[in-house]
Amino acid sequence: MGLFKNIKDIYKKVSEVESSIYAEKQDYLEIYERNLQLEKEIEERTKELNIANKRMLTLQHIWDMMNASRPLQSVLETIVNSIQGELGYLHCNIIKRCEDENGIYMTVLAQSNDVSIKRVENLIKIPLTARKLAFNTQSVYARTAQSKNIELTLDIGGTLKSVVPDVSDEIIKEIVDGSPSRSIINVPLFTRNNHFGWFNVFSSRDELTEGETDFLTIFAQQIEMAITIAGLFEEVKAQAVTDGLTGLYNRRYFEEYLKKEVTRAVRQRQPFSIIGLDLDHLKQINDQYGHAFGDLAIKTVADVLKKNARSIDTAARMGGEEFNVILPAVDSKGAMIAAERIRKALESVKLDTIDHVTASIGVATFLEHSDSIEDILELTDQAMYQSKRNGRNQVTLAKPINETSWQEIAVNTFFDILSKHNIPINQNTADELRQILNADDGSKDALYMVADMLTQTYNPLHHNGVMKSKVLLAVSLAKRFDLPKEEIDNLRIAMLLYDIGNLMLPQELLQKTTPLTEDEKNRIKTHPIIAAREILKPISAIQDVIPIIEHHHENWDGTGYPAHIAREEIPMTSQIVLIVDAYYALTEPRTYRAELTPKQAIDVIKRDAGKKWNSALVQEFITLIDIDT
Repeated sequence: MGLFKNIKDIYKKVSEVESSIYAEKQDYLEIYERNLQLEKEIEERTKELNIANKRMLTLQHIWDMMNASRPLQSVLETIVNSIQGELGYLHCNIIKRCEDENGIYMTVLAQSNDVSIKRVENLIKIPLTARKLAFNTQSVYARTAQSKNIELTLDIGGTLKSVVPDVSDEIIKEIVDGSPSRSIINVPLFTRNNHFGWFNVFSSRDELTEGETDFLTIFAQQIEMAITIAGLFEEVKAQAVTDGLTGLYNRRYFEEYLKKEVTRAVRQRQPFSIIGLDLDHLKQINDQYGHAFGDLAIKTVADVLKKNARSIDTAARMGGEEFNVILPAVDSKGAMIAAERIRKALESVKLDTIDHVTASIGVATFLEHSDSIEDILELTDQAMYQSKRNGRNQVTLAKPINETSWQEIAVNTFFDILSKHNIPINQNTADELRQILNADDGSKDALYMVADMLTQTYNPLHHNGVMKSKVLLAVSLAKRFDLPKEEIDNLRIAMLLYDIGNLMLPQELLQKTTPLTEDEKNRIKTHPIIAAREILKPISAIQDVIPIIEHHHENWDGTGYPAHIAREEIPMTSQIVLIVDAYYALTEPRTYRAELTPKQAIDVIKRDAGKKWNSALVQEFITLIDIDT
């Protein structure tokens, strides 16, 4: 019995040990299974964190690009390649909604560079980026645009067919069958509350998770922000180079573009032309109908230029009623045809109330009329003013710079000054002077008359006819020194314009009857600089005349002004202007003294020979006066 009892006890203990081991085994199994589950959850969470991290990095990348002010196209291309590469989508693109006279259509703005799209484009021949995609009102694009919600579609073939209906069903089937894509996720894009287009994601999965939807929503918002920022940037940029009233380029852009065109033309030895256009009778339109109709007339000119210019032409509003058009690679013959087409198109437009408007047009060609762009601009202006003087509503071709007479240059210079209001004279006087120039039959008398009338605006004691005598005397004196024709022609123009700076000085100063103070004398001494640098410098055709005017108060001994140069440093033409001016000033009455006789004036000039004047010049001048008297 004792043995059996011992065996029974041992068995009991063994059973207890077995039970204990089994229990522990179960615990170990549960722990093991729990560890496996935890490892799986950790792996899934790690995967989710990696995806979230990639998404955050992608969003940060987009944000950094937007802050770097990169061009929109560059930003969009980086966006589609980032999400395609970093997040495992097979293909991505951004499509823009467009509209024309035929209705809504779509264009691909950017797409990821991947094997999927290369295969598709090999099959459909014409790349999607080069196509005008159809907008089907039953497609996923129409639905998401209407609902403003993200939508996943499994109908890849139908979606593709809706945008490229010209591609055969066989090709569509071949594309779908050979593609790893299972679905298209279509995300609508809106900027500033307007539908911009769509962001498409081609996925290897046939479902869309909640987390993925949230991410794509945030991603789309970043795209929308990039598009909005780029749009605002382009608007600001456009405002900086365009005219607010007409939408044409402004003077600043025109001048910058012109520099590039000159460089290109010189490098390729290929001419280009400029059409200058000045709207006729704008002042009358403003006075008779109001400035709103004046603006309408200006905008009409702009609209005509936009419709009649080639895509490579550049039209700009230069200010007021003046416009310029650059015609690359067009000679004068072609430019005249283009200018006449513009003239006819403008004349044919019928407007409310003011009926029709016309323009005076000038044409000049770089490398044909001159190889100086400053000359070309001036010749264009001269031709334009010639059209105006000849009756308006016509086109005039500029003459080459070396064929333009001094009279034409002088007339155009006066016209330029008067039309652009560069001097403070009343509008009626300016209109009267322009009418005199318009009515001129080609003689010099209108020039002399205009110069006399301008002088009388600041010197009421000036006599009519004196300007003609001054020019003739100056030319006779220049011929005594065998000056070349070009210098003599410049002298003629300088004689007409040398005192124009006085127009910018106060009347009470110029007509003061008591002695001038030192400050007043110094102020009067500024008139050559004012004439040369403020009034005449913008007029390129008379750049060689400006130094004559600027130095016409320099004395032979260096005591003159404004530069205090002496002797041969003073242009001979400037010395001639000074002595002729002095003689006529002495023989005319002034508010502070009576006029001198010719003999008394000559005596004054003789006393300053070798000081104020070149002695040789004085001698020749006296001889001329003796002959004339």
